[in-house]
Amino acid sequence: MATENDIVLVYLEDSPIFFARVEAIWPDVKKDWFNIELLVLQVPVKLIVWTLKDIYINGIEFFMGGKKMRMEVVQVPRDEFAMDEDNNTDFSQSKNTNPFGNKNSNKKNIATRGTEIKESQKESVSGADKSGQVVSLADFQKKKKDNN
Repeated sequence: MATENDIVLVYLEDSPIFFARVEAIWPDVKKDWFNIELLVLQVPVKLIVWTLKDIYINGIEFFMGGKKMRMEVVQVPRDEFAMDEDNNTDFSQSKNTNPFGNKNSNKKNIATRGTEIKESQKESVSGADKSGQVVSLADFQKKKKDNN
């Protein structure tokens, strides 16, 4: 059964129509019925409340407005970086490593990397190399102002 914070996929006539996060489930005044509050994950997001039996929340087909509906819990795929028993690649568990594989990286290394990026940005702004370089908006506006 879907529970709070689960992501569900809602089907209309056997076609998926939207994803939603289950915000809350509480008993309805009618016996064996429940209210399920869903945050519909679309633009713009919206909150809806449906009154369903528990079997419908479990994925059994039901009808709404004469249309066949179904709701199923989405199983999140296992992330390639997730920790398993033989592989120690869960970066959230280790404070001495970062995703780049450098152990005990310090602020000096980070500052050096930042300087290298800024140098490449300066080259790009000056026109030395315009092939896919990141340009600072402030430098771009300054160059534009200087040209006027």
